[in-house]
Amino acid sequence: MTSFLSWVFAVVVVLGLMVLVHEFGHFIVAKLFGVRVDVFSLGFGPRLFGLRRGDTDYRVSALPVGGYVKMAGDNPAEERSGDPAEFLSKPRWQRFFIILAGPTMNFVTAFLLLAGLFTFHAPKLAYQIKPVEVVGVPKDSPAEKAGVRAGDRLVEIAGIQNPDWEQAEDALQAASKQGSEISMTFERDGQTIPVTLQVGRVATNCEPYNFIGYPADPVVIDLVTLGMPAERSGLRADDQIIAINGQPLSSWCQFVDSIQQSMGQPLQMEIRRGDQLRHFQVHPAQAPPKSSLRWQVGVSPRQTVIFGKMPWTEASQRAATVSVRFSQQIVLLVGDLFRGRVSLKQVSGPLGIMQLSGQAAQRGVADVVNVMALIGINLGILNLLPIPILDGGHILMLAIESTIRRDLSVKLKERFVYVGLVFLLMVFVIVMYNDVLKMLPGR
Repeated sequence: MTSFLSWVFAVVVVLGLMVLVHEFGHFIVAKLFGVRVDVFSLGFGPRLFGLRRGDTDYRVSALPVGGYVKMAGDNPAEERSGDPAEFLSKPRWQRFFIILAGPTMNFVTAFLLLAGLFTFHAPKLAYQIKPVEVVGVPKDSPAEKAGVRAGDRLVEIAGIQNPDWEQAEDALQAASKQGSEISMTFERDGQTIPVTLQVGRVATNCEPYNFIGYPADPVVIDLVTLGMPAERSGLRADDQIIAINGQPLSSWCQFVDSIQQSMGQPLQMEIRRGDQLRHFQVHPAQAPPKSSLRWQVGVSPRQTVIFGKMPWTEASQRAATVSVRFSQQIVLLVGDLFRGRVSLKQVSGPLGIMQLSGQAAQRGVADVVNVMALIGINLGILNLLPIPILDGGHILMLAIESTIRRDLSVKLKERFVYVGLVFLLMVFVIVMYNDVLKMLPGR
């Protein structure tokens, strides 16, 4: 019961704040253009209390998730007085910016949240500050072909003496961008072993290890995705995966590589759960098209993280990079949904968001900020889809009216909105149904 209440509280804070920020964007730009705003509400439903300043009733309503803005003359079906302060009395370009302001505020807020997080609470994996001691080498990798072996210690890379893992990864990233060779020296049983490699792509978190080997990074499960192979096989959060098909695991990236090399064949996993050793068979599922991985089992890692401060410029660059990556992933997912390459079963609805928010709240502020940024970017992109009733649908209607140089009829607009409402309700029902199915025992 306590866990459920924490999830409810988290979703009110996480989703509610990002919806409120969206509406504040509409509100502030509407005020800027002289549109009369009748209501700015924190929450939905019946008014509980508030105050009136000027023409606007600032209120708190009964359902504390998000909020809304009611602008004068924003409903074409309602009778208008012709007041120049009404929304529909404003030029189309002003209405465009008022509508666009909502999603824009989501993007800006997500960026600021991430930049603030990285400035004061920049995460770094604990193993990254340790010396580079190799615990394993990816199969058929450049490192293996060059003779790097488990137990080797990296004592020099690109002129850096006794580097830690972060320094080594940064050096590989730099060499990758330049498409150049990199010189390294390993130590084994008191002997030095010089290695020179042509550095290929190191775009993902695990690719640097193709050139230097795996770090010691225990494979402990943090989250298990509902409805995915790991959850169906009985794996749980806090489980430590110590071997796959009899081969010991010492690194999360080693685990990821083992999943990809399985080619979808069942995997025998040895799990440490508390003081017990248990065995599970997990059958990897094919990942969505354009994913960086081909196979997946539906778990995410629990890694020991240390935190420090980061200069604002560096934090801003990192926040921008993360925001762009989030946006690209969402756009690709939406595109695959419309092309039928991804099922709605893979999309989380309100219950999935509640679970994600609750789990983030239990892990700490940093995870809550990350989830808020992700949800904010989601709201921004989804609201820009050209679907009636969404901001993107209103922008589409404005574009049509600007092209034909006249307003569409009220009747046509009503039909336009009705179609969008029915479509979104159908999607909502399907996603909610899938959310419930994922939570049922044995699913």
